[in-house]
Amino acid sequence: MTPLLSRLRFPVGSSRGRRYPELAHPYRNEFQRDRDRIVHARAFRRLEDKTQVFPDTLSDHFRNRLTHTIEVAQLARTAAGALGLDEDLTEALALAHDIGHPPFAHAGEEELNRQMSRFGERFDHNLHSLRIVESFEQPYACFPGLNLTFEVREGIVKHSRDITPGESPELDEYLPGQRPPLEAQLIDLADEIAYNTADLDDAFSAGFYSVEDIGAAIPDYAELAEFVDTQIPGAAPPVRFRETLRRLIDALVTGLIEGVAAAAGEAGVRDHHEVRLHPSRLACYTPGAGRLNRALKSFLYNRVYASDVLAAERRKSTRMMAELFEFFLQHPGKLPPPYAERAAAQPPHRVVCDYIAGMTDGFFRRTYRQMIG
Repeated sequence: MTPLLSRLRFPVGSSRGRRYPELAHPYRNEFQRDRDRIVHARAFRRLEDKTQVFPDTLSDHFRNRLTHTIEVAQLARTAAGALGLDEDLTEALALAHDIGHPPFAHAGEEELNRQMSRFGERFDHNLHSLRIVESFEQPYACFPGLNLTFEVREGIVKHSRDITPGESPELDEYLPGQRPPLEAQLIDLADEIAYNTADLDDAFSAGFYSVEDIGAAIPDYAELAEFVDTQIPGAAPPVRFRETLRRLIDALVTGLIEGVAAAAGEAGVRDHHEVRLHPSRLACYTPGAGRLNRALKSFLYNRVYASDVLAAERRKSTRMMAELFEFFLQHPGKLPPPYAERAAAQPPHRVVCDYIAGMTDGFFRRTYRQMIG
């Protein structure tokens, strides 16, 4: 396939560089080095024991936050390659997009945000990801954090939304009011494709619905399933489902690639500078893929996310998180030494939030039992 938008590719040589200058590497470019630093970060490894949607009490085959991240990276890199964009920058951003997620998926993020709102602050996993790569990770002797390039740090905070001038002092350096490079704009939509199709797969495996249930709610899915039936007549339901699922993923990724190409053509942007200055984002689906994506989201919300099984898990995990947060607020000396020292010099609620956000699900449960019982 001929690259469609190579003129809009962000040139690695145009990077604004790192906060702390470093010598160039002999055989890896700057975005490749960023990708490797993210993969070797402790925060990245911890994603292995952080819930994506389904708790590990239901099955050991479901996605966790790490396997989800790998799927996002694969989809995003595929789209970037087809469009002629920088695959290394895209991959680095995909691998970093969730490293700031707390335990217990979005329920955990919402609970930490509720706790911080008591103090007039908020918790956002993208901003927490930035703090991780800027200061919390400490693998190097010469500088704090991972010392990532400006474009990767910018993409971490702007891949899912634009920021406005004056929104936050800590974000003022990341070109508020401008769009991020097109590579960063791909990440949020690749993330959507990855979690929608993965959640459909995991919930089907868990027995939440049948192939017929999906088709009744999503006409485009029904067409794909009918095509599979004509190609593989008499196949067992799990086989029919997997064959339809891979065609569903292909339809959404193709819709993303074609949607971005059409939007860029209609906008008339000529290079990565004009991508930044365009009034709106250029990453989008085709109308058909957008319709399919919305129908899939609606089906998953009604049949999976709002289910009694997951609601009970969310209530349990958020209650435990609220209790542990309050426990450490009342007993900051019980925090591990680095955090206890920080709590003596900084607002304790901020330190407690950082500590809990970095936990895996398993470590959270062990700490809860140890501190509260």
